[in-house]
Amino acid sequence: MPVVIVDGQEIEIGANERLNCIEAARRAGKEIPHYCWHPGLSVVASCRMCLVETGQRDAATGAITMVPKLVPGCQTPVRDGTVIVTESDTVKASRARVEEALLIDHPIDCPICDKAGECLLQDYHFQHGQPERRADLQPFHSRKRDVGPTVTLFVDRCIMCTRCVRFTREVTGTAELMVTSRGAKEEIDVFPGHPLANKLSGNVVDLCPVGALGDKDFLYQQRVWFLKREPNVCGGCSAGCSIHTEHNQDAVYRLKPRENPHVNTWWICDEGRYGWHHLHDQARMLEASRAISSPTHGRTAATTPATESIEWSEVVTKLRDDLKSAGRLAVAVSPMLTVEEAWMLCAVARSIDPEAFLALGFVPTRGADESFPGGFTIRAEKCPNRKGVEEVLALFSAGGRSWNDLVDHVSAGRADAAWVTAAYPTPWIDEAGAAAFSSLAQLVVQDLFDSPLMQLATWRLPAVGFAERSGTWVNVAHHAQSFRQAIRPPAGVWPEGRLFWNMLGRRGLYDVNAVRQQIATSSPSFRALAGELPSTGVDLRLHQIA
Repeated sequence: MPVVIVDGQEIEIGANERLNCIEAARRAGKEIPHYCWHPGLSVVASCRMCLVETGQRDAATGAITMVPKLVPGCQTPVRDGTVIVTESDTVKASRARVEEALLIDHPIDCPICDKAGECLLQDYHFQHGQPERRADLQPFHSRKRDVGPTVTLFVDRCIMCTRCVRFTREVTGTAELMVTSRGAKEEIDVFPGHPLANKLSGNVVDLCPVGALGDKDFLYQQRVWFLKREPNVCGGCSAGCSIHTEHNQDAVYRLKPRENPHVNTWWICDEGRYGWHHLHDQARMLEASRAISSPTHGRTAATTPATESIEWSEVVTKLRDDLKSAGRLAVAVSPMLTVEEAWMLCAVARSIDPEAFLALGFVPTRGADESFPGGFTIRAEKCPNRKGVEEVLALFSAGGRSWNDLVDHVSAGRADAAWVTAAYPTPWIDEAGAAAFSSLAQLVVQDLFDSPLMQLATWRLPAVGFAERSGTWVNVAHHAQSFRQAIRPPAGVWPEGRLFWNMLGRRGLYDVNAVRQQIATSSPSFRALAGELPSTGVDLRLHQIA
């Protein structure tokens, strides 16, 4: 195996791996500072912050010959015998000069900058900068420019790393951003009449190593050191992008992409990035309720029976009794549920009616899949776990049944009760679609918001959003990712998993890991879920083949 020597430490790399000095140093636990380099973008080697000493060890004699000049680590590939020195006095002095040059004209406005606390310029100054400032502090004018519907450019803070420009050219292919002028007058700007409005535009804020690009949605909302970060999965579409949910006091403030080479690499779309506001919508369902009187056949949303609030402890027992006394049961298992929740719901349904009709819930779609030159794809299917729910239904011999099949089953009078799980963040059913359920003796609807179907329900149960649940989702490519609850749901709302757990008679608090292990050990389709999953998830198909 090829060997690279980093600060005297030998590390092995793959025979066919193509690494630069920055990536090789990381293997040895050394972080070479850098601004312009990003693994998902082309290399320009313009910031010069990553300059290191390199050389070559002779395989026969072991003698080391060093290159006389410092070289950019981002642009220098390694091979067998490459020697990298990252902490010499020469390297340290070079870094300090680069930092000093960047800070000469940079506004010292950290107290009002959104990037404070996660700014590379700030961090590198304390780690690698000069011990004291040798230039006079100059007054600055914080010029800002509106470059698009989601992003603000703070011109004076820019260090011209050009990450954002390369992103719009190489990843989105839209090329809205450019570099104007030359030399000390260089600035980032948009082409006239072409604002930064592509569907991945929010990623430039993540890419910016300083505070030059600000997210309008997050601007001045929260200091980053107050935020807690939870690894999560985006529920916006079937791509299932890996994200971090950043929150404070049970309130989400922003979503950021989490690197996952198997799913979304380094990016997320704007629809997913800003698709969390429904979690704090004042119109959310916040309490469980039940019809006061027995429903009448042929009711409509205008004649819906009055309801009364009911405690969740009563829901556990009375809901089962009502559904059991009603007779034949049909259940829509929402693709917004996790694998664990879907499995428990099917188990609950079969414990109430052994012949219960189980089907995949409504699958929201919008438009067509949209792919970008950088390889990222926004999926038209706006639910995160259709594949996972289909696999669960197959375990209960109900594979292949869709939402339309369930509607036809109910319309034909072959069900006396229905349980519809939803948890959709946007409207999904109209009065015409809900009319098929108007003649049921019992109708349970579990959703985030009111709807024509909810108005017909005899049992109205609130659902939870993506950041308020724990479990596993399987994306469109059969890649399974497990995640934990980031924030607690509003007071008075039980996560679906907690309700199903209690209805199955399980003791103690809802244990999602116990359910996952039970599913994994009882099903070849999910055996890859046994044990602790890596942070990037697992491909179920590969494990089935193995």
